[in-house]
Amino acid sequence: MVMRPRAMGLGGGSRRELLVSAAFTAVLVASILLLPSLLLTGPKKWPPFLLSSSPAPGSKEDPLAPPRYPVSFAYLISASSGDAARAARLLAALYHPANSYLLHLDREAPAEEHRRLAELVSARGGVYARAGNVWVVGAPNLVTYRGPTMLTTTLHAVAVLLRLRRRWDWFVNLSASDYPLVTQDGRLDGGVRRAAPGPELHPAHQPPGMEDVINNSSIHHSLFLSFDYIYTLKKRARPVILDTALYEDNRSELIRPVNISTNLRRLPTAFKLFTGSAWTMLSRPFAEYVTMGWDNLPRTLLLYHANIVSSPEFYFQTVACNSRRFRNATANHDMHFIRWDTPPKQHPLYLTARDYRRMLLSGAPFARKFREGDAVLDRIDRDILHRREEPAAQFSYGGWCSEEGVALCSNPQEPGRKGAVKAGSGSRRLKALLRKALSAKNFRKQQCR
Repeated sequence: MVMRPRAMGLGGGSRRELLVSAAFTAVLVASILLLPSLLLTGPKKWPPFLLSSSPAPGSKEDPLAPPRYPVSFAYLISASSGDAARAARLLAALYHPANSYLLHLDREAPAEEHRRLAELVSARGGVYARAGNVWVVGAPNLVTYRGPTMLTTTLHAVAVLLRLRRRWDWFVNLSASDYPLVTQDGRLDGGVRRAAPGPELHPAHQPPGMEDVINNSSIHHSLFLSFDYIYTLKKRARPVILDTALYEDNRSELIRPVNISTNLRRLPTAFKLFTGSAWTMLSRPFAEYVTMGWDNLPRTLLLYHANIVSSPEFYFQTVACNSRRFRNATANHDMHFIRWDTPPKQHPLYLTARDYRRMLLSGAPFARKFREGDAVLDRIDRDILHRREEPAAQFSYGGWCSEEGVALCSNPQEPGRKGAVKAGSGSRRLKALLRKALSAKNFRKQQCR
């Protein structure tokens, strides 16, 4: 008898297991093949506005999420010896839970003054701590205010504020001798964002990069080949200096050659130098650019500016005006009211009550410089910022802190107040200033050339 081999058939259960195994293997292989391409191509599709902390245009936020403010600012308040009280007062006048604040007291200030500043800030710790948006530099830098160390301190502050990963749209550097002329709600209330798209600035006249004002910085610079430009280059850019605070632990002075007339360097040919005000308002994209320096221009210019007198009056102007992306997206204004000595317009004069009306008419959100405790500061507190009580007891008027007679708004994160904005006449003055600066009539004329 011949035995024939019998074909072994698969039962229903075995067939099902085979199909499931094959399907799982196919999915696994497809995932392995597609994952690298997804990782490599995904970021390229991200919209450019993700660099800004603002939500994408037209995006819908979670209705259960806490209310957000329209825009926000990051402030650096720089102070030197004797400025602890002024810095604390300026912080209170500027304070808003939507913003971020970094205070830097020069290392030459005595240790007792550093402790005093910490005490003055911690005295409002209940408010500042709830919002978590106030910091004091614990290891301050040695600053020569006419050398590059002031610039390096500003760049350090920008990097720290970026690293904190808080939402902010503009970086503003201030001195303890500055003071605001607009409440923070006045600045948040569209006086910045909504000032541009009016009839004075038709989209057809906007330069590249001005689709949204949020991408624009406000950096004052002298027009190319103007008298101020030529004079400043001769007196500050060509002489070679050395700032000893860059390498010494307890000195802050400039060293100049004995005979400056024979130690003048030639002006650069690889880029144009621009000069202007040391007080700026940098958009977040520009702040990221000067910090990251992905095309190496910011680093190259930083090295060059290490030997320039008053380098903060050159650096940001030169970077912006030599960058293809930012040179046509910068308002030529420092957002300050300053009264200069004449001639030669080198030192700001102290502002008093006689300058009050001119300060308001300027529309500028800040003014400098003020003597500590000057009576005009009390008038600004009372009439502009609406700090009804004694200045050390109340913040400026705003949606989060607006009840009259309340000396301290103790909870900036209260649900009923968070996101609320109550602006006043200061917002209208600021809006008028920005419309003029960004109008088609004025914007092109004030650009880098």
